[in-house]
Amino acid sequence: MSNTIRLLLVDDHQVVRLGLRALLSAESDLQVVGEANSTAEALAQVESLRPEVVLMDVRLPDQSGITACQRIRQRWPEVQVLMLTSFADEDLVLAAIKAGAAGYVLKQVGTDELIKAVRAVAQGDAVLDPAVTRKLLAHVRRAGQEAQAAAFRDLSERELQVLAQVAEGKTNAEIGAVLMLGEKTVRNHVSTILAKLGCTNRIEAATYAVRNHLERYTHEV
Repeated sequence: MSNTIRLLLVDDHQVVRLGLRALLSAESDLQVVGEANSTAEALAQVESLRPEVVLMDVRLPDQSGITACQRIRQRWPEVQVLMLTSFADEDLVLAAIKAGAAGYVLKQVGTDELIKAVRAVAQGDAVLDPAVTRKLLAHVRRAGQEAQAAAFRDLSERELQVLAQVAEGKTNAEIGAVLMLGEKTVRNHVSTILAKLGCTNRIEAATYAVRNHLERYTHEV
């Protein structure tokens, strides 16, 4: 069995395809077996040539490269798709990953890094450009922060203060003393908080508050 990695280049710019062909064909273990400039042509080429790896641009004239990736992975799951594009937008990266892409590399990548990425996806590994990884991590962190903020969106400022005291293990009387509230008022706040958070007791509410970093959304009393 040959160790040569068969490649299909998919990009609507002929100059880009020519450059990639020259670059990749210089490696003894890489063989460019075909080129395509659209999703339709890419699917036809994959069906007839059965490459191990498809280098796919995100922007194509008929459909997106992400759509092409998804269709290739559905019909030929053994074919790996490496997105090679100028766009580092995190939404595109996430969409490509969901479509089954094995990697996402920017066209600004160095020669050695690109060749390494091709070999990696051919072996079943996943590859993300460092610049893409930074954006993706920022996206994940931002999504996490938004989810945490949403965890308390139904609580009023006073209820947040009461919950913060509950999370510290204080009794209703102790909370009332800190917040200058009557014990009955505190008890009513706690009941409302439990209902809004879907918690059955104070321990669950305290755990929920800690897990979602309540301290980020409350002010010192």
